[in-house]
Amino acid sequence: MTKWTTAKIPDQSGRTAIVTGANTGLGLETAKALAAKGAHVVLAVRNLTKGEAAAEWITRSVRDADLELQRLDLGSLASVREAVDEIRTKHETIDLLINNAGVMTPPRETTSDGFELQFGTNHLGHFALTGLLLDRLLPAVGSRIVTVSSIGHRFAPGIRFEDLQWERRYNRLQAYGQSKLANLLFTYELQRRLIGQHTTALAAHPGGSDTELARHLPGVVQRAVPLVRPLFQEAAMGALPTLRAATDPGALGGQYYGPDGLGQQKGHPKLVTSNERSYDIELQRRLWIVSEELTGVTFPVLQGARA
Repeated sequence: MTKWTTAKIPDQSGRTAIVTGANTGLGLETAKALAAKGAHVVLAVRNLTKGEAAAEWITRSVRDADLELQRLDLGSLASVREAVDEIRTKHETIDLLINNAGVMTPPRETTSDGFELQFGTNHLGHFALTGLLLDRLLPAVGSRIVTVSSIGHRFAPGIRFEDLQWERRYNRLQAYGQSKLANLLFTYELQRRLIGQHTTALAAHPGGSDTELARHLPGVVQRAVPLVRPLFQEAAMGALPTLRAATDPGALGGQYYGPDGLGQQKGHPKLVTSNERSYDIELQRRLWIVSEELTGVTFPVLQGARA
């Protein structure tokens, strides 16, 4: 069977795609691939200077790339709302929302809203962004929301509702895992709520990708990185599961894509499954309610929400 590559991405002309964290790594490669297929790509980045450098890098390979820069700091709900207001003035409809940006295993920090940095950025920021832009996605036939999770979701024993912000005892790997598990719980609950709509929600993970995301790994792990680097793949390969979830005509809402190699560490994208906790409907609904309360963002009433 033929492996899935960017050559299989259908023409994206006339479509608008928003990619968070598009200035580096997986997001940069995702944006480049979509631009190469004709999409108008909004590079949603925290640092506009780095965003400009990313846009220049893309246009060196894709000379006619149709790009737009948008400042977005997912660690600030005020920034999310400001970015949404600006996006809404420019775009009546959105075809693809790629929730890619994230942070991985930093020392304990909080967002400007007081949330643990990984949970606040990786999950709550994207939850708010999606909810505030959803009415721009719903009218677009074939629109998709793709949220990037990680194999690391398996590090989380669950969602620590009793200490959601890790104020009592901080474990950076488990906190990262919680944020990535939250990405999946959010995707599956969102898809259930989208039943009957033109829009679908999917998830993807890049396997082990050699990107800047790992710069905050604990020292002992950092020292081992050179030894395990052969297990990692380049960002262009790591972006393929996201791109397949976003563009494959055969991809369905609620699906999860990852690499096809040993342990899903590397390889070409295929349909994969997440851990048992991620499919817990009650856990999905509880996290949804808490996320609405923490962000102050309520999604439009959707038919599937009553299911």
